[in-house]
Amino acid sequence: MIIADHTAKPEVVAADLLAQAEHDVDARPILITTRAALVDEVNSELQKQLAVLPTAPVAREAVAKGFAVVAPDMDAAICLSDAVGPEHLEIQTENADDVGRRCNHYGGLFIGEIAAEVLGDYGAGPNHVLPTGGTARYSGGLSVFNFVRIRTWMRIDDKLASQQLVQDSIQLARLEGLEAHARAAEKRLVDSDAGESPTKKQRA
Repeated sequence: MIIADHTAKPEVVAADLLAQAEHDVDARPILITTRAALVDEVNSELQKQLAVLPTAPVAREAVAKGFAVVAPDMDAAICLSDAVGPEHLEIQTENADDVGRRCNHYGGLFIGEIAAEVLGDYGAGPNHVLPTGGTARYSGGLSVFNFVRIRTWMRIDDKLASQQLVQDSIQLARLEGLEAHARAAEKRLVDSDAGESPTKKQRA
């Protein structure tokens, strides 16, 4: 996906879209722009470049599945991009750094005209094992964190201070119909006078 404005060069945008389109026929190159005229200019460039591209049979079919969206402003363009959650997101706009910072959902972000996604393919640095199919809306690229086992724990030492939590747990358990949960929580109730758990009759 490419977000572009009036500063983007049609020939560069088209070349970058084709770089993704030639992967396979199921690739879906997408352009989001705030400049309507750019769509026709990029379409013209796509045809010119496809005419001399060795991988045109694959790329042409993928391009046919792609699309362009004219956004009323950059805020809308960013919202559209976030809704898709693209694997790759290029920013070819004025103030590209600012636009990039405002984007939230993407696998890899390529900021500015020079930062072509293909440079990321071949060694520019960022990880290139990335989420596809819109999964960038809730996940990120492969990192060391994928190999780290996260463990959680809980310890409560102040029985009196925990009483609101205990009461909440009892109520929530019964709302869910989980009576054994509620009774287990009740074992942690404290008699405010005696300072210990009260004796309660078991519920039927």
